[in-house]
Amino acid sequence: MYYLDPKNDVTFKKVFGQHPRVLISFLNAILPIATENPIAEIEYMPPEILPLIPKLKNTIVDIRCRDHNGRQFLVEMQLLWTDSFQSRILYNTCKVFSQQINKGNPFEMLSPVYSINIINQSFSRQTKEWMHHYKLSHQTLPDRTMDGIDFILLELPNFIPENTQSKRLTTLWLRFLKEIKNRTTMIPEELMEVPEIAEAIEALKESSYSKKELEQYERYWDIVRTQTAFVQDALKKGKIEGKIEGKIEGKIEGKVEGKLEGKLEEKIAIGRNLKSNGFSLEDICKLTGLTRDEVNLL
Repeated sequence: MYYLDPKNDVTFKKVFGQHPRVLISFLNAILPIATENPIAEIEYMPPEILPLIPKLKNTIVDIRCRDHNGRQFLVEMQLLWTDSFQSRILYNTCKVFSQQINKGNPFEMLSPVYSINIINQSFSRQTKEWMHHYKLSHQTLPDRTMDGIDFILLELPNFIPENTQSKRLTTLWLRFLKEIKNRTTMIPEELMEVPEIAEAIEALKESSYSKKELEQYERYWDIVRTQTAFVQDALKKGKIEGKIEGKIEGKIEGKVEGKLEGKLEEKIAIGRNLKSNGFSLEDICKLTGLTRDEVNLL
């Protein structure tokens, strides 16, 4: 029996987007709200977040749902960290929060929005923390916060079960995401002891996927490998600026304007290559940060 990697776009959406009990268990294990007001029911919502003005860009998230209290949850799986992904997190969450009420409705109708983002790459550099929880707070009195929007970023490479004090369910869900790889054959018994995790693992069986789904699964790995190769090549050539363990790899010459142009040129080059290789519009937008209109013009 072979199991597929839950971090792949195809499997992630199938596991968490088609099994509500699984998603509820995962959210309650990860979010800080679970102790006081746990999620009991969820309703899946369209993943496409439409703009208020039709001509503005829209984006698609992996999973979007709301619970019985009206709280909304955006769940994203990202294998490679980019600056554009961080901007997309802010854009999507704020847009969902603002779209809850129509003109003339009272602001008291606004419900909290939680953005949960699982990143399979180290990005914080300066810390070994695996969970990064952001919310609006007073700059000099950090215990005073403005509720409404929470950002949760899970840095999977930093999660080491032996070094964490997290509750058992949280640890098991993170192990599920981190330890099950492509074509895994052996599943740890402790993961199977949790009914919801066992249900998620059942949804990862290779035999439960159609030929078309398996082709999409492999195609997604091709996308990731292509993007990784582009980034590594750009680093070697000094086209982008990045910090790895405190050392600067590469250098962008010129002023700020030149830096921005260089980043845009890099996105366009990657987008053109992905487009010429037959990748979908949705995948190209997600991997490059370009809008649909920009991709269509390539």
